[in-house]
Amino acid sequence: MSDFERHASGTEARRTTPGRPWAPAEGQRQDALQRYLGAVAAAAATKADESVPGPEEAVPSAPVHETPAHEPAPLRVRDVMSVPATSVTGDTPFLDVAHTLAHEQVSAVPVVDTDDHVIGVVSESDLLAKAAVMAKPHRHGALGRLRQHHLYEKSRGETAATLMTFPPVTVRPGDLVTDAAWTAAHGRLKRLPVTDGQGRLVGVVSRVDLLRALIRDDAEIRAEVESVIRHQFLLDPTAFDVTVEHGVVALAGRGDAATVPKLLEAVRGIEDVVGVVDRLGVD
Repeated sequence: MSDFERHASGTEARRTTPGRPWAPAEGQRQDALQRYLGAVAAAAATKADESVPGPEEAVPSAPVHETPAHEPAPLRVRDVMSVPATSVTGDTPFLDVAHTLAHEQVSAVPVVDTDDHVIGVVSESDLLAKAAVMAKPHRHGALGRLRQHHLYEKSRGETAATLMTFPPVTVRPGDLVTDAAWTAAHGRLKRLPVTDGQGRLVGVVSRVDLLRALIRDDAEIRAEVESVIRHQFLLDPTAFDVTVEHGVVALAGRGDAATVPKLLEAVRGIEDVVGVVDRLGVD
């Protein structure tokens, strides 16, 4: 992630910071949010670069997302999606949809036809619109009626097909996780149906799934730092004290004057490292 992307994601994360003191786990959640937003920002930047060709840009001879053989293959939706996916049919009654959401502990479910094609998504907000009008049938005055016009439209539905949001926003199993994260963030969607080439439901991917896929835990980052020390600099990792907390790497130990700056730069370049604390001495 570039410094610009870190700054942009940090600014966005700070916008969500509450005015009151954080709960004990809030700091870690905000850090995860910042790293997630950074990955989404990188995906958005990639999409922008692909959609705006330069004046003399040649047509690439290889796919845009092709990965060199020496790099690990990027995660795709198929690697993180949930299978099988819970769904409802279009004729499912309102109360049965509500029971399905509660039983499965999900915020939305795809609506499918008889051939399992995804035709929409029904969410908690769709059901709340109906429940709100049922609880308070009307408001007096023209302004009140205008404000509740959309709720009244939703309240007329009795089945998943009449309550759902459509057309559905879906992703494919072969899509990159970063691209799916951008789609979810752009549409403010918590769950995305995953469909095959014919639009049939094959799974569901949630924002939590994407978050976990995009952000490595501290143990994995520490292992990569030690690998860099061993293989890139041909040094013994046990001679260094490497600690990682919420993506911030602290390095302690000693090295020669030429190696230390290069080592710090290499660690800063590791994916998901959000900061480096330099406790290295120079021989």
